[in-house]
Amino acid sequence: MNNRFREHLDEEPELEEEIDVKVKPKPKQKEPESSNAFFKKLFTEGVVSKEAATEMLPFLIFLSVLCMLYIANSHMAVKNIRSIDKLNKEVKELSWEYKSLKADLMFKSKLTEVAKKVDTLGIKELTEPPKKIVINTNEY
Repeated sequence: MNNRFREHLDEEPELEEEIDVKVKPKPKQKEPESSNAFFKKLFTEGVVSKEAATEMLPFLIFLSVLCMLYIANSHMAVKNIRSIDKLNKEVKELSWEYKSLKADLMFKSKLTEVAKKVDTLGIKELTEPPKKIVINTNEY
């Protein structure tokens, strides 16, 4: 029985030599730069030049004004929602107060309740039905 695995290994070193020739050396990793250096490099090395930055300045100011208006609008909307909620609560409370006062007035305007209140003044409730007064218009 032949050892085919060995034969395969014998062929591999030739491939490794060819691969070593083709492999490029790895570039050195750059040390992390500070954020100031990054921005300095960004503006000085042509990614965004000073001229391009000054040309974009009016547009950036426009965008910042739009952002401020958006924020102010959202604050105003929240303020309006809070005031609407406050007014809704006040309307509910006033409605409850109205209903309770109306029920109290209905109770106090009953005949028996009125009779109890005016009894202290000396006025009494009628026990006999009222009399009808008839006037003849022919006599005049």
